[in-house]
Amino acid sequence: MITTLWALLLAAAAGPDLDLLVRGGRIVDGSGNPSYLGDVGIKDGRIAALGKLAGKTAARTIDARGLVVAPGFVDIHNHSDETLLVDGGAESMIRQGVTSMILGEGGSAAPTVRFPDFGVYFAALLKSGISTNVGSYIGSSTVWTEVHGSRPGPPTRVSLEKMRALVRKAVEQGALGVASSLSGPPGSWIDTDSLVAMAEAAGEHGGIYSTHIRNEGLGVWEAAAEAIEIGRRARVPVDIIHLKIADHTLWKQMPRLVAQITAAREKGMDVEANVYPYRAGQNNLQAIIPPWAHEGGREALLARLRDPAQRKRLEQEITNGLPGWYNHYTATGSWGGMLLVSLSHPAYKRFEGQRMSAVIAAFPAKKPMDVLFDTLLANGGSVPAVYFHHAEEDMQYALRQPFVSVGSDGTAVKIGGPTAQGNPHPRYYGTFARVLGRYVREQKLLTLEDAVRKMTSANTAKVRIYDRGLLRPGQWADVVVFDPERVIDHATFEKPHQYATGIEYVVVNGQMVLDQGRHSGARPGAILCGQGRR
Repeated sequence: MITTLWALLLAAAAGPDLDLLVRGGRIVDGSGNPSYLGDVGIKDGRIAALGKLAGKTAARTIDARGLVVAPGFVDIHNHSDETLLVDGGAESMIRQGVTSMILGEGGSAAPTVRFPDFGVYFAALLKSGISTNVGSYIGSSTVWTEVHGSRPGPPTRVSLEKMRALVRKAVEQGALGVASSLSGPPGSWIDTDSLVAMAEAAGEHGGIYSTHIRNEGLGVWEAAAEAIEIGRRARVPVDIIHLKIADHTLWKQMPRLVAQITAAREKGMDVEANVYPYRAGQNNLQAIIPPWAHEGGREALLARLRDPAQRKRLEQEITNGLPGWYNHYTATGSWGGMLLVSLSHPAYKRFEGQRMSAVIAAFPAKKPMDVLFDTLLANGGSVPAVYFHHAEEDMQYALRQPFVSVGSDGTAVKIGGPTAQGNPHPRYYGTFARVLGRYVREQKLLTLEDAVRKMTSANTAKVRIYDRGLLRPGQWADVVVFDPERVIDHATFEKPHQYATGIEYVVVNGQMVLDQGRHSGARPGAILCGQGRR
């Protein structure tokens, strides 16, 4: 009796076994394997134990009966590079269950004037505090303009070596690889050989090549072939960003595109892709303007838009297209297929959340193309816009493929905060909850286990981060607990500023960030560094 009492006193003095114990949930561990009922124990920021943990004590215990316990979701394609510095709470993402975000598509935060390298950028994120973990690619467009400027044309050998050096330095500082966005300038100016050189430099240190391919419309087959060829020549894995066929004349041809990628995979190529669960994408009205008109930067573009002779040429090329150029106007098929996200000019604010057709109707004395040009001129050459250019059926076909994971292509914002402006794409708020609620529970397009895999370990494996994305002892404790019967998105294209519901708890590095559906204010996020980090 004395020995037993002494043991109890010693245990009490040592404190609880665990920091957090999640009891009785349906554990979906991220591997794709069948779920099971059990407990998850967390200690010192990591998963300490799983299974039946009867007798374990904890500083806090969560009753997860009737709930799903899964690894935190990893957003493989996110655009919060700047907004996190304004508000690191990442509320719209946390409320979807996202615990890690991968940034840097095409344009990255570094190297730039503000952040000369990734060491400076990552330090700024940590100083301001972030609620999610963050990793980043180096953007090929950022590299290109840093060395070559805002113009097309092949770089010199000296310039190419400078580009490769920038990529090497970024990967050595933790960047996950190089990511391109090739559908419009400056990305569309980057030739294949230059992309190979950048990807090869990233691959020297374990980095990958992620790409928004050059053409998602009539040239999608050639663009996908280019992505595969870059991976083959550079000897690096390839992840195709938001796999889609974005031209209304090619809808229902996703099986052909999937077959093209599958053929490359069967030959030994490491080619994967990601999608967001919507039938519209977000870009900018300036994407309707042909690439040559962007040469020299914003002021040069605005000057061309003011010139009547140039307007005539632009109207002809936009209407009829140019060889090899992905034309958003013809891909969408109508002015009604474009929804305006935000406008800076006070006189145009009333059109936020409306279609471009409504703007044109408001100026009946003008030709539609002139309304487009004038709208861009009044708003500094930039009007973010949602384009309804691909089919739900094609998106679902892509989502079902085993090599396709989930990424939002969205941005972390907070309702009522400075980052939640205009009428953005609903993916900012709904992506991951939409997959669970609509495509798992309602439509049964995916099993719960496979959906979670596509949002967790499938993404960490892509960027070669192996201590997250699974519920396993020793992994970092990024955990989401949600109600499988209630989880759903609410954001719509017309009313996007609505948080998802059904996500009850979100844990990042062992700390509670979402507690019974409320953001705790905690900012325990870390930097996710690639294999090349020195």
